[in-house]
Amino acid sequence: MVRDILMGSLGELRYEPIDKRIRGLIGGQVVIDTDRALLVWEPKRVVPSYAVPAEELEGVTSSRTEAGPALDDPASSEVHARHLGDRPVYDPSVPFAVHTTEGAMLDLRIDEAERRAAAFRPADLALSQYVIVDFAALDEWYEEDERNLGHPRDPFHRIEIVHSSRSVRVERNGELLAASTRPYLLLEAPLPVRYYLPPEDVSEGVLRASSTRTLCAYKGQATYWSLEDADDIAWSYPEPLREAAEVTGRIAFFNERVDLVVNGTRLERPVTPWSRS
Repeated sequence: MVRDILMGSLGELRYEPIDKRIRGLIGGQVVIDTDRALLVWEPKRVVPSYAVPAEELEGVTSSRTEAGPALDDPASSEVHARHLGDRPVYDPSVPFAVHTTEGAMLDLRIDEAERRAAAFRPADLALSQYVIVDFAALDEWYEEDERNLGHPRDPFHRIEIVHSSRSVRVERNGELLAASTRPYLLLEAPLPVRYYLPPEDVSEGVLRASSTRTLCAYKGQATYWSLEDADDIAWSYPEPLREAAEVTGRIAFFNERVDLVVNGTRLERPVTPWSRS
């Protein structure tokens, strides 16, 4: 399966050209504006970073001498490996300054603004003329004229939403949290299927609003819901991006933290970066 091929390459340094104009801003000033960007996945990283031709960043980057923490060094307090199934992976919670391929760390400077260790020039021959930039180090990113959120979009990653009449029950420690026969299934490989339920199908009074907010490059900003004894166990998208518009206001529970019973069959809890010990 293509999914297995992609997952099997997580240990490799990968790159992909993209036919988009990419712009990055700091303090409202354009720092990056290129139509020659690459997407780069360092080994073990599950989301890509933008790489920009080094010649387009002349005067913006400066070299650093200190090395970043070694990703495979168990003594590094900055590194926490999560899992996707049986594979250890590194999601955006692992700092950009932690690199899994050889290269030189760089700073970004524009007028009075300086972003330390916000860029990386890989030693790999195919990428040696490029600089990889920390998405979080810039204030705004645009693909063409559309604001990009969270991280660069992966051209091999997509979401699909299908309407269903399956019976879905959500339980935890024997307590019924939700029951529905009108879920929307959101498929986003290699993640587990997510079941988005109408809010009225959630048991009354079990959820309380959380202050947590996260950004998804494909779905937008998520708000979260907690139980009395479990934080952030479900989420929703009040104003999703257009690709996820159909799940507006619907609530999905973490398959990893609750028991899902679909058409009478209890599903195994998957192992993902959102699993909790």
